[in-house]
Amino acid sequence: MDGLNQTEVLMADAVQSINILNFALDAIQQRQQTIANNISNQDTSGFQANVVDFENSLASAMQNGGTASATTVPEGLASGTNGNNVSESAELSLESQTNLENQSVANSLQSEFSMLSTAITG
Repeated sequence: MDGLNQTEVLMADAVQSINILNFALDAIQQRQQTIANNISNQDTSGFQANVVDFENSLASAMQNGGTASATTVPEGLASGTNGNNVSESAELSLESQTNLENQSVANSLQSEFSMLSTAITG
């Protein structure tokens, strides 16, 4: 009976982790789409770049319970003479960071599924 409880706890923890990682993947995808939109509008007069913020909300939800959310907010960079504030180098740097986050989350998901598989099959 004690082994069954341990398995149930392990499975519940894995499912919770998978749900968190799934949210992170969705938010990362939203960030990648926003970066692509920013870059595609780098020559559009008056365009203001955006950024997707989800890390603080995710950390708070994990510590205090509740739901995490991804929010698109203005990037806050200074505008050029045409009113556009897209910095291609800043966007490419953010894209590189986002790709690393994506790989890290994907690796974590793979580990969680492996642990869940082990818990199920024994």
